[in-house]
Amino acid sequence: MAFSEQQYSEMSEQLQQVKHEISKFIVGQEEAIEYTLYSVLADGHALLEGLPGLGKTMLIRTISEVLDLSFSRIQFTPDLMPTDITGTNIIERAENGKQQFVFQPGPIFSQMVLADEINRATPKTQSALLEAMGEKTVTILGDTKNMARPFFVLATQNPIEMEGTYPLPEAQMDRFLCKILVPYPSKYELMEIMKRTTGAVEITLEKVMNTDQLVLAQKMVREVLVAEEMMEYAVNLVVATHPDNEDALPEVKQYVMYGSGPRGLQSIIKLAKARAVTNGRFHVSIADIKSVAKPALRHRMMLNYEGEASGKTVDDLIELILSSIQQGAKL
Repeated sequence: MAFSEQQYSEMSEQLQQVKHEISKFIVGQEEAIEYTLYSVLADGHALLEGLPGLGKTMLIRTISEVLDLSFSRIQFTPDLMPTDITGTNIIERAENGKQQFVFQPGPIFSQMVLADEINRATPKTQSALLEAMGEKTVTILGDTKNMARPFFVLATQNPIEMEGTYPLPEAQMDRFLCKILVPYPSKYELMEIMKRTTGAVEITLEKVMNTDQLVLAQKMVREVLVAEEMMEYAVNLVVATHPDNEDALPEVKQYVMYGSGPRGLQSIIKLAKARAVTNGRFHVSIADIKSVAKPALRHRMMLNYEGEASGKTVDDLIELILSSIQQGAKL
């Protein structure tokens, strides 16, 4: 192992400090903070879903500030064009008087990109993010440009039932390491939000980590050990989401149109590793896998018509699957 137990312990302390600093500004939303951080540590992209005004945008902006990452925000609207995201070539006059094409980079060329209300843009514009998210490059007029490192797309979306939304294609949903649900704040949290946002005291955030420290944390996440038994449990979990599997639960066969693919398994392991590092461990446990199962799989399972009509949710089915799979059991 490239890193010592002491280094993992020190990194855990630093990451706990990051969470503490974020919570100075963001009230509640512990789960959203945790899983967004896990995504960043696992070098992946995250999708946050919730109603407008629940602090999704502010959470992402706060994380970028605490981690000292370059930040850009793209407000997705129906008239947004792909070049508004990637950038384009413009004509400039050189010193010798001749005109030449010069590339004007778009907001995608930042370390942390907030794709705000991503499902309010047309599918053509949504797809402009696909290459950047998958390959971490952007091709413009045949010229391939590399993204900043590290590079994250943290997107927010409104529930699909809301007016003026376009559902994200399955291929693009699959690019997100996890999907995080942002709930309403509690009564106590609403009171605290009011105090922090309407009072005279200004909250200042400290930069807890820099780019080099974050890259080191990502390396430590990759080095986390995953025992064969843990890997088998994660594989069984993903296979159990397939409705055509003969050993699938009756509810899965009845309500699921299709289950998770290999990216779902990769996401579970990556997020579980990030959770282990955050808690000062260099090995993945069953608790890590169970904890990240819903964020990793909820956007990779699609319910059929019967499932939608019955009021079932993907989270309900994942909960059933988790309760049915025994550690070390074969599926």
